[in-house]
Amino acid sequence: MTANQPPTSPPARETGLPQPVSQLLREVGRALSLDRIALAGQLLDQALALAPDSAEVRRLMGVAALMSGDHPRAIAHLRGALATDPDDAIVNMTLGNALFETGEADAGLACLQRACELAPGTAAAWYNFGRALQVSSRMEQAREALQRAVTIDQGYVRARNALATVLTSLGDIPSAVAILRETLRMQPDNADAWFALGNMKTESFGSDDATQLHSLFRRPGASDDARILLGFTLAKALEDQADYAAAFDVVREANALKRRHLYWDRGEERARVDSIAEAFSTPLPGPLDATLGQEVIFVVCMPRSGSTLTEQILASHPQVAGGDEIQTLPEILDEESARRGQAFPQWAPAATAADWHRLGKEYLARTSHWRRQHPRHTDKNVSNWAFVGAALAMLPGARVVNSRRDPLETCFAGYRQLFAAGVHFSYDLDDMVDYFAGYDRLSRLWRQQFPQRYFEHEYESLQKDPEGQIRRLLDFCGLPFDAACLAFHQTPRTVLTISSAQVRQSLRQDTARGPLYGDKLEPLRSRLRAAGLLPASA
Repeated sequence: MTANQPPTSPPARETGLPQPVSQLLREVGRALSLDRIALAGQLLDQALALAPDSAEVRRLMGVAALMSGDHPRAIAHLRGALATDPDDAIVNMTLGNALFETGEADAGLACLQRACELAPGTAAAWYNFGRALQVSSRMEQAREALQRAVTIDQGYVRARNALATVLTSLGDIPSAVAILRETLRMQPDNADAWFALGNMKTESFGSDDATQLHSLFRRPGASDDARILLGFTLAKALEDQADYAAAFDVVREANALKRRHLYWDRGEERARVDSIAEAFSTPLPGPLDATLGQEVIFVVCMPRSGSTLTEQILASHPQVAGGDEIQTLPEILDEESARRGQAFPQWAPAATAADWHRLGKEYLARTSHWRRQHPRHTDKNVSNWAFVGAALAMLPGARVVNSRRDPLETCFAGYRQLFAAGVHFSYDLDDMVDYFAGYDRLSRLWRQQFPQRYFEHEYESLQKDPEGQIRRLLDFCGLPFDAACLAFHQTPRTVLTISSAQVRQSLRQDTARGPLYGDKLEPLRSRLRAAGLLPASA
């Protein structure tokens, strides 16, 4: 399950088991709590020999297999446990989590829902069901399930934090803030709650918050994970106090700590961009159907460049559904690479018009649910800027909107953000500039090759002339003007990205950070100038 916080699984249950088996399971519980998976496996083999029909022994074998990363073996054990006792809520819950982890989302959700039916007073069952619904983007249902968990156990902090995130996605910012503030009253050192509060971007921290965050960030013995969360949050709190120099120093420290835990290689990224540019440097074969994909609007971008705002404007139009960060395009390209036994983009020059048409039809089939109520939809996957050539070969009728922001502001906004996953280049400013340079290089290539299907939507132009820029955007997409797009912040929809709270506000003019941080950003400016991304006078 994609989550900052893992699903919960209860400890061993000994009821009704022979004393020797109960003793072994107690030892298994201790071994698992210490992450001694091999020892737990040995003890469980002994327990299974003594109690071969025990659903609990099978369940714990499944838990041990999950902890070791062996999902198929875990699922086999858990299904065996369920066959012995199909009405065991805990077995249903554990199996549901395992199925969900392996991509069997519907089967996993069914097991998790069954666990809630069997144990409606168990907060963990509702929490696990709610988290799975949240990851599945079923936010209204997730809210109901997580609210049940919190109602059952007011002190269930994982459930409270997850509920706050769901409420933020749904646009209920005041309720999300209230839940997180109450959580921090209960657990003042809860790094996840602090980070969730700061990550809304719209909730200001006071001086007392900054003092408390500073103490927690510097607390001896704090884990790296906690310090990273607290560091990014403290930087936001210091910025709210207009102490920009201190904010920069803290965010630099938090980034350096995060960077030590990640792998990113600039040379590999440059080689990737080179290969894509080479593969798509010659014209594509003429399409079998030039209109295929006219339902799709790709929004491509760097992270933190205003792309969620761009999508919110488009999704405010009655003809457009906001698809958010759809994974379909990269998934299809990966599958085609596996089928051909050749990595993307090496196979692209050899692809025929029929190949691209087949891939385009597959994309439309997989995304058809986005068009059940609206004739068109957006696709805002943050990695799609590199795949524009493939996207327009597959879907020649589609339109691509490049949501672009000032390079300095984009790079620094990414540097100030702790991402849930991926975006490994963002924790070092040299990596960030190098990545932006690749994005800029391919953006220029796509603009040259697809002048009628590729539109530069500049954030700063939107700030200067909102109506004019929105009219240009809609016109490019072939959409009639609709006043709802000007009042995008009033559009009720689920927003899953970091900017979910920000797009509930009207357009702001005070988002630039460069003038506030002054000389602290001079090294970044120099790197951008050297890369040709900023003029010498900037």
